[in-house]
Amino acid sequence: MRLGINLGYWGLGMDADNIAVAQEADRLGYSVCWAAEAYGSDAATVLSYVAAKTERIDVGSAIFQIPARTPAMTAMTAATLDTLSGGRFRLGLGVSGPQVSEGWYGVKFDKPLARTREYVEIIRKAMSRERLVHEGAHWTLPLPGGPGKPIKLTVHPVREHIPLYIAAIGPKNLELTGEIADGWLGIFFSPEHGALSLDPLTAGRAKAGKTLEGFDLCPTVNIAVGEDIKAGVDGLRSYAALYIGGMGSKEKNFYNQLARRMGYEQAADEVQEKYLARDYAGAAAAVPHDLIDATSLIGDTARIADRMQAYADAGVTTLTLAPSGFTLDERILALRTGVEALERAGLA
Repeated sequence: MRLGINLGYWGLGMDADNIAVAQEADRLGYSVCWAAEAYGSDAATVLSYVAAKTERIDVGSAIFQIPARTPAMTAMTAATLDTLSGGRFRLGLGVSGPQVSEGWYGVKFDKPLARTREYVEIIRKAMSRERLVHEGAHWTLPLPGGPGKPIKLTVHPVREHIPLYIAAIGPKNLELTGEIADGWLGIFFSPEHGALSLDPLTAGRAKAGKTLEGFDLCPTVNIAVGEDIKAGVDGLRSYAALYIGGMGSKEKNFYNQLARRMGYEQAADEVQEKYLARDYAGAAAAVPHDLIDATSLIGDTARIADRMQAYADAGVTTLTLAPSGFTLDERILALRTGVEALERAGLA
């Protein structure tokens, strides 16, 4: 099992430290460094900077938001980043959510599965450097009846195939991911509830005549290093409450739905009710201890090593760490503990 590091969003006051974290991960042999975007920093600019400041570690978008860019623009960006980084780019995609898609980008959040399928088809065509022609429900290239003509990408990526990942939570999106992607970007993944994600991914791979062999299962997990398990869990409560309670509307919150499928229906209701009423402390307190512990790496090196073994046994191939601390020392400690735990578990 390989390790990754997720820098999250740029602009949260840790920007200079982010480069130091990426460089330390590079030195320690981490496989990939991911950057995110929502409605603040964009991931492409961050990744180009990280790539310029590192030597070996891959850089990946987790994620480029599908409503933010046309598929051809995403192909251009992927090809450019792969070229600038010397073949170290991984393309992660996701549909975002209704609030961001419609409120920030002005793109209707409808038929996300069909839109994702078309988006990936166009990207693959563009990056293969064939002349771009596509007729679909969401995009038609070139536009009919006008001066547009089929064009091919002028950039030559370092690799013929740039790894493509999709961030997915719901069963149907997971199945699509298994069918059309090279890897999966997960969140709130618990080895004990692994079938919730792995079964639909496996079904999608079967549709494509493939298995999970060679498919990168890559969940992001928070890591909190320390002897006090309760303190580690409590430090992650606000993060969990944000996603389960406030990341989306009451009617459409993918993370809340995931918590329900994991068996936390009553808690999911309470967290969301309190969060939407702006009782953020109450929402954080309502997140079950067991849910946070099951979806994170919390404790000393030995305990984290045991949990890493559980993730490996569940089939995870790249475990991406998101340190819970905000200081550079805390984040570096998490990076080094991750390597030590991986070696202790015999997974390096």
